[in-house]
Parts: sequence; structure tokens; C-alpha cells
Amino acid sequence: MFDDGSEELFEGIWPFMKRALILFLPVWIFLICWSAELNVFISAIAAGLSLPLIQIFEKIKLHHKMKSDSDSDNVIK
Repeated sequence: MFDDGSEELFEGIWPFMKRALILFLPVWIFLICWSAELNVFISAIAAGLSLPLIQIFEKIKLHHKMKSDSDSDNVIK
């Protein structure tokens, strides 16, 4: 499950830009590989392999958020 990030949008433009850049990561990787004159098939595979990186990033972020929320709940009790 991916977090919506709505709380972070009130902190300024950077969290929004960070999410937009991560969203277009496969496109950026494809364009970099294509401009390096790699085969289009290899460029597409490299771009596709970047999708798990996005999932791992979001999973780590959720894990840290859940851990910090549980730590703050323990302090309140």
C-alpha cells in the first residue's frame, strides 16, 4: 500500500516535486539509456526494472512512518 503523502504537501513544493520525479523515474531511465544509444529493447527493460525501486522506496518510507507513529504512541501512554 502506498501512502498518499497529503500531509507532506502542506510542507512546501519539494515533497510534491519529489513524488513527481519518482513517478517519472522509468521515463527518465528510458531516455538516458536511449540517449546513450542503447538498443530500445534494453532501454525498455532498464526502465521497467526501475519500477521495483519505486515500490521499495515507498515501502521503506511507510515502515519508517509506522515506526515513528508507534514510537510517538508509546511516549504518550
